[in-house]
Amino acid sequence: MTDQPSPPVPPAADVPEHAPADHPPVARGRIGVLLLNLGTPDGTGYWPMRRYLKQFLSDRRVVDVPRLIWWPLLNLVILTTRPSRSGAAYKRIWNEERNEGPLLTITRAQAEAVGWRLADRHGDTVLVDFAMRYGNPATGAAIRRMQAAGCERLLVFPLYPQYAAATTATANDEAFRALMDLRWQPAVRTVPAYHDHPGYIAALAGSVAAELERRAAAGEAAPDAIVASFHGMPQRYLRLGDPYHCQCRKTARLLREALDWPEDRLEIAFQSVFGREEWLRPYTVDRVADLARAGKTDIVVLAPGFAADCLETLDEIRTEIRHAFVEAGGQRFTYLPCLNDAPAHIDLLVDIAERELAGWLAG
Repeated sequence: MTDQPSPPVPPAADVPEHAPADHPPVARGRIGVLLLNLGTPDGTGYWPMRRYLKQFLSDRRVVDVPRLIWWPLLNLVILTTRPSRSGAAYKRIWNEERNEGPLLTITRAQAEAVGWRLADRHGDTVLVDFAMRYGNPATGAAIRRMQAAGCERLLVFPLYPQYAAATTATANDEAFRALMDLRWQPAVRTVPAYHDHPGYIAALAGSVAAELERRAAAGEAAPDAIVASFHGMPQRYLRLGDPYHCQCRKTARLLREALDWPEDRLEIAFQSVFGREEWLRPYTVDRVADLARAGKTDIVVLAPGFAADCLETLDEIRTEIRHAFVEAGGQRFTYLPCLNDAPAHIDLLVDIAERELAGWLAG
């Protein structure tokens, strides 16, 4: 990630015209763009992990099991044992220099880059900030901060290319809850899924092509298989009308077409299975093992559903999924980083923001 100075300081607040002399100054006239990501614990110890997991696993969008069944299991079993295991996983990827999770580091860098790009085009009219659905920086605090800086209009931008109720919808829910506490609410828009945005597909294709070109330049063989691993969801959500599975499939198809590959060149699978019910298949951890047993011993894995690298990519893919591949006879396992704050990704985020701000931005 590149270090950049903070975006321009907002203009000073002023006293509204015709207001009495003792009226307090009011900041106004700005547009806010709030990037929202999933979240990260404040630390890797037991209590920070417990607080984070309790907030995450208490979300009805994430776990919709009846409370009578779920609450005793969550509070008496899961929150007793899982914080230590999850903390150990986070510790393996923790940004020790900043004392924070990599998702926080990357999302901050994305917000700074988008902020500078929009400031260059629109001056101090647009203010960009970021927040997390779970943990810190909290969504409500970010919205209050943006309102205090004069944002009378707000674009809520969940960083999820494919829509899912358990990701996009719950991020929006949290923003709406924060707005309920405001006496003077800004006008609000939300960013829809961008799973088929040409800039998104082009950025993914560029990432894959760069790895293949690197191998060719080094005289190395092309991989036997390339796997697009998306975060899993229960099969039941698809039957209930959630478009996530269909949008993941479309992303993979468009990526394959952008690379001009045959249908069998790009695999699709789903990771991060939790609980006992059936989830979207094939499971990544099983599929990579099957590939190894079929003689495909050199594979590349990318995670198109994640806007930033996080626990599921930096630890689950590079540790658990890689281990399953090697144990089944695989020899070379390459993980392609998420788009993160790469220039092509920032171009995409800026393009989406400006598209959704149409009619609010002058000119």
